[in-house]
Amino acid sequence: MKYKLLAGSALFFGTVLAGCGGGYGSGYYVGYGPPAPRYYGAVGVAPGPGYVWTDGYWDWRNRNWSWVDGRWMRPPRAGAVWVRPEWRREGRGYRFHRGHWR
Repeated sequence: MKYKLLAGSALFFGTVLAGCGGGYGSGYYVGYGPPAPRYYGAVGVAPGPGYVWTDGYWDWRNRNWSWVDGRWMRPPRAGAVWVRPEWRREGRGYRFHRGHWR
């Protein structure tokens, strides 16, 4: 009986927490927008055929803006397109939408 109660409560709370995720590609809110993006003069040469450059972006870490450098990535499948991460104004703050392959 105790095991069933424990398993049932774990399932319930797992379902509730999964619903808090906000869906695919969504992130978190910050009260004000990020600084202007940094632009690279040259990104160098791809490490191999088929690599795609993914731009850097501002991330919110430890209550401060932190720049995440761009990098070369290989698409997971032929014809995949990189959708870069971005901050969008939503409601009273800014919401981060993670980059992903489409």
